[in-house]
Amino acid sequence: MFGKIFTWFYFVMILTDGYIFHMYISKFTDNILLRSLWFLPSILLLAGLIFFFYFDFGEAWRDMFSIIYMLIALPKLVFTVFSLLDFPLKYFFTWKIYPFTLLGLLLAVGVFCIVFYGGIFGKDNFKIKRVDFASPDLPSSFDGYRIVQISDMHLGSWENNRKTIRRVVSMINNEKADIILFTGDLINHRAVEIIGFENILSQLKAPDGVYSVMGNHDYGPYYDWDSKEAEIQNIKDLMQTERDMGWTLLNNTHTFITRGNDSIALIGVENSGNPPFPDYGDLPAAMKGTSKTAFKLLMSHDPTHWRREVLDTDINLMLAGHTHGTQFALGPFSFAAFVYDEWRGMYKEEDQGLYVNLGIGFVGLPFRFGAWPEITVITLKSKK
Repeated sequence: MFGKIFTWFYFVMILTDGYIFHMYISKFTDNILLRSLWFLPSILLLAGLIFFFYFDFGEAWRDMFSIIYMLIALPKLVFTVFSLLDFPLKYFFTWKIYPFTLLGLLLAVGVFCIVFYGGIFGKDNFKIKRVDFASPDLPSSFDGYRIVQISDMHLGSWENNRKTIRRVVSMINNEKADIILFTGDLINHRAVEIIGFENILSQLKAPDGVYSVMGNHDYGPYYDWDSKEAEIQNIKDLMQTERDMGWTLLNNTHTFITRGNDSIALIGVENSGNPPFPDYGDLPAAMKGTSKTAFKLLMSHDPTHWRREVLDTDINLMLAGHTHGTQFALGPFSFAAFVYDEWRGMYKEEDQGLYVNLGIGFVGLPFRFGAWPEITVITLKSKK
């Protein structure tokens, strides 16, 4: 998959290289050596592409190559697209100043800076987001109850980077929350990605425990398994590892959190997504027996579940992840908004709420900009 995707990207880069060479480089110098150097980065990238296509050096090296590729290719593409917009001005109006070319140059520099910062610093620029959620159904004994929500850790992308995960665990524990909730996608593909991280993640502590649900990646659907049996065993291994870490996995079930004579229901479903994402969630089964509690808190990985089903129930607050905010945002804008109605932060419909956590990890590119990796601290409030 990696090789096929980047083969197409490389083809696009060759076209942009040829265009920029023909329109600009060839006119700036007659020196054959200097002209040839223009194509050197693309040649080296092709060598790297072939190398990674035939040899597996792990996700860390592949991710590094991806960032180098984007640093070289994406600014060229942006410049080419905007430069082409000047063609009517050049050949029909004979302008001497080419505004789109200048704009393309500025944007190309901006894109380079964004990719550089997001790839080097942004992916572990962890932010703690604090938010309150008030509900008239919350028992007064739970007023001020503090929840830490984390999501989308994608341990396969942190290959051999235990220091970063230790830092995340320390940040979470320092919040001294009442409960820790993980809303899915612990891994990228295989349960073995957890090896080396178990002892770190088992150090997550809260008085009312650590609870988790399954995300779409946790089922391993994007890996080429030798057999269906191996795929099923991988899921079993992941679930068992989470239990061994001291986490309580809520697969279409629930539990009760008590304070004196009061309780709230904590409900968890397996991944419930729109196609092409799997839908294993069984919310009615998970909620069965929770009617005696007024306040209900749901963990469901995919935020689309909220409008598809959850808003038709008496669940007060749903916690989700999944979107990553496409790992890129400029203020309120993110490409995630083209796919998800709810992609970041708190959303409300009357007294029901949804919080979408942007996740800890990354997939595809080791990159985050604007949609920074997130640890959420949610404080419940009684609403009179």
